Amino acid sequence: MSDDPRPGLGCVGAPRLLAGLDRAPRLDRAAHLAAHGALPRHHPDDLVALAGDIDLRGRGGAGFPFARKLRAVTQAARGRDGQTAVVVNGSEGEPSCLKDTALLLHAPHLVLDGALMAASAIAAEDVVVAVTRADVERSVREAVAERGPGGRQVRVVRLPERFVTGEGTALVGGLNGGPALPSGQKVRTSERGLGGVPTLLSNTETYAQLAVAARLGAAGYRSVGLPSEPGTVMLTVAGSTVVETPTGAALAYILELCGTRPGQGVLVGGYHGRWLDPGAALSAEVSRQSLAAFGAVLGAGAVLPLPEDTCPAGEVARVTRWMAKESAGQCGPCVRGLPGLADVLEDAVRGGGRAALEAVEARMRAVRGRGACSHPDGTSHFVASALTAFPDEFRDHALGSGCGRRVLGALPLPRDESPERLVVDWTLCKGHGLCVDVLPDVVRLDADGFPAQASMPVPGRLRPKALRAVRRCPALALRIQE
Repeated sequence: MSDDPRPGLGCVGAPRLLAGLDRAPRLDRAAHLAAHGALPRHHPDDLVALAGDIDLRGRGGAGFPFARKLRAVTQAARGRDGQTAVVVNGSEGEPSCLKDTALLLHAPHLVLDGALMAASAIAAEDVVVAVTRADVERSVREAVAERGPGGRQVRVVRLPERFVTGEGTALVGGLNGGPALPSGQKVRTSERGLGGVPTLLSNTETYAQLAVAARLGAAGYRSVGLPSEPGTVMLTVAGSTVVETPTGAALAYILELCGTRPGQGVLVGGYHGRWLDPGAALSAEVSRQSLAAFGAVLGAGAVLPLPEDTCPAGEVARVTRWMAKESAGQCGPCVRGLPGLADVLEDAVRGGGRAALEAVEARMRAVRGRGACSHPDGTSHFVASALTAFPDEFRDHALGSGCGRRVLGALPLPRDESPERLVVDWTLCKGHGLCVDVLPDVVRLDADGFPAQASMPVPGRLRPKALRAVRRCPALALRIQE
């Protein structure tokens, strides 16, 4: 993963793509120890001090200080017979995020190291890794088996793959045998979580970062990144590329490294995140402070540039409809409010006039601050940010002129079980043949140099290449059909 001799997630110097994670073998226990070395022993107080010294924060979205979580669980346990638990949130229900999946598939022992260190610090006997994907479950189970029967045992539990599964109370509810849905109650897992005991709940990357810091020490960890935000962060760019970068790196450089540009704007923080206009994206750094200056947050590390050749209004409407379908179904703002918001937004995109845009504003106001969890607020803020970032696009669509561009699906969403298809419009195709250069595993040319089929199934792993083929077709003769 890295040729730097110091331990790290994947790089500890300049930003570097975690290239080949889809092909590189998973690090088993022996390979993990060869790459990272043995885990040093830490006194519980020293581990808390280390987390505080490097200002380690949760990487699942909220960015809560990890040392404060450790202290909160320890304090709560004093009145509960000392029982505690540790939960690794590996659900990653955000369609635009892959970083935690990459870690659990290819470096699961790094995550287990961090979780077991934390368990030792708070004297937790129960350690659970919560996942939603079958391949991730297999990878973590194999890693647990490789560690043998000694020491604390780790359980792996698979939960339903939904956007809201990763919410704290939803995750704990599912692990406790109930539905993996937000409870609607303001319950701190540090006070009552797994099995009703104080629980340390954090996401996959957070525990991996703790394991790295334990090996490097505070000074070594702080040698990379910003003094105010030391270390590295993992990002998922364009829904398909995972990169690890020191904090303070230019966002524009990260996009360039991943083979893309800001385009019409960049959505940072996923589908509960905020849009940066191209100028802001070219100026911003990868840090909490820099993004906050532009009204954005890093969240779970999703970075989604919007290409020039797709329709912004249509992309936003498409995601909003999916977010409405991901409702937990437990409160009015989700059950009625989000589908209503999706309806009026689609009406505006189809040319519903100024009244449709006013209806969008009204629907957003109606769901804010009223949900049982953050899903209605997050979806509303996503739409509001898009309206601010692309005002002319939404106005032109609402008034009937539109932008004339297709919706390419640049903002990733889960796909149905049946594969998407690459479709050729024969009235436009000129036989340039660029599509086969980009997508040789899907496209075959006939004797005359034209695609041999008008409709070709696209495996999910090849969708980014298929999207590239659509964009590069000089005759605009290709489209992806769901």
